[in-house]
Amino acid sequence: LETGRTHQVRVHMRAVGRPVAGDIAYAANTVLSRRLRLERQALHAKRLSFAHPITGEGVEVTEPLPDDLELARQRAAG
Repeated sequence: LETGRTHQVRVHMRAVGRPVAGDIAYAANTVLSRRLRLERQALHAKRLSFAHPITGEGVEVTEPLPDDLELARQRAAG
């Protein structure tokens, strides 16, 4: 996983037998997706960091889980 592009992540996870939850196109478990009430791929970047393309300075961005994925996480925990 070099770029973190959505398709690359999805393909990689499927290739290692762990498709992204809710990603029906890449063979996610539909029963689990329904149980967690996922209507989309459960794919989220909590933290991204990279070198600024002009200054080279380190940039870091963080973002909490969206509400729908937080609810799915809570359902999975039981």
